[in-house]
Amino acid sequence: MSDRVLRRTGIALTVLVALFLAMDAGGKLFAPALMIANSPPLGLPGDESFHRILGAILAFGLALYLIPRTAVLGAVVLTGYLGGAVAIHTRVGSPLLSHTLFGVYLGVILWAALWCRLPALRALIPFRKGV
Repeated sequence: MSDRVLRRTGIALTVLVALFLAMDAGGKLFAPALMIANSPPLGLPGDESFHRILGAILAFGLALYLIPRTAVLGAVVLTGYLGGAVAIHTRVGSPLLSHTLFGVYLGVILWAALWCRLPALRALIPFRKGV
């Protein structure tokens, strides 16, 4: 695949992940009451400040991910955030494929997008026949 096709694929995947994460961060920052309504089954605190802190962490990681110079750092922050979501869903016994592994799906798409966008990352993690 050419670099141009890979880059466009990476940008498309980045937009997909970014839209989802931006909606989640916005909900936590600007409509914490809605998020609190869904928190008791997960065992999360029911105060607005907790959800705003989560939203701020998510927004910060997303901003880092969308800035080319800090994209890898942002991917690391977002991977940690999504890992926490997987841990919470595992702890409460959420359905495996739809809820628990959703953070894994997003993480894989997030890193795949970054791999497509950054030639340096492709050199570091090659996916070629015979490698």
